[in-house]
Amino acid sequence: MNPGAANQRLRDLLLQVQQGTVDVDRAMQALQPAADLGFAQVDHDRARRCGFPEVVYSPGKQPQDAAQIAREILTRSERVLLTRATTAHHEAVQGLLADAVWHERARCITVDRAPLPRTGLVAIVAAGTSDLPVAEEAAVALELAGNAVERHYDVGVAGLHRLLDRLPAIRRANVAIAVAGMEGALASVLTGQLARPVIAVPTSVGYGASFGGLAALLGMMTGCAAGVGVVNIDNGFGAGYLASLINQLAAAGKSPP
Repeated sequence: MNPGAANQRLRDLLLQVQQGTVDVDRAMQALQPAADLGFAQVDHDRARRCGFPEVVYSPGKQPQDAAQIAREILTRSERVLLTRATTAHHEAVQGLLADAVWHERARCITVDRAPLPRTGLVAIVAAGTSDLPVAEEAAVALELAGNAVERHYDVGVAGLHRLLDRLPAIRRANVAIAVAGMEGALASVLTGQLARPVIAVPTSVGYGASFGGLAALLGMMTGCAAGVGVVNIDNGFGAGYLASLINQLAAAGKSPP
């Protein structure tokens, strides 16, 4: 996630105006911060402000609407991400964008026309295989944004030796994401072993008393280990986005502006 890329595109556009290869009207159109599709206002300024273009949350959107939003984003971006997508969303997007990629387990669709070099390192640690859709959503977002990712899956606390065996590798990362349902204990155990920030993701995996992830959410928020932050239930994308910001700053060796 690099605001510098968006700023470079702006600089290139202004140079083209200066050189006379792009007229003022076309440049004005390209500089509009939003595009009105009638049913949606596409935020073209997001990449400049935040370092990554607007992400399309697919639930509740008609497949064709999601596809049109993605196509519009790509008029000024090299990449787009759609989360929580269905096969119907994928079919609609691929109908407009032949290079769209369907990440079935992550329930994501991506288009990446200029892959970014993978920098730094983020460890994604998932308690069980039932947590993998959420973990993979984080991984897809991270990789699209130019982060190196290592996956450590099925290492929950019910078999603690599995996690302990992975700790040397996890400690090499700049930040770790802990994905767990049930009681969410993985986050506290992992955080207590690392001198790195941990982003905890409670999942809705579990039997009745887990209350659709609420038990894991509360367990992660009230855990005793310091150095952990918690995102919303099943919010793999949010965890990936935050981890990317931390990792990119660490990889560049600088503080936030």
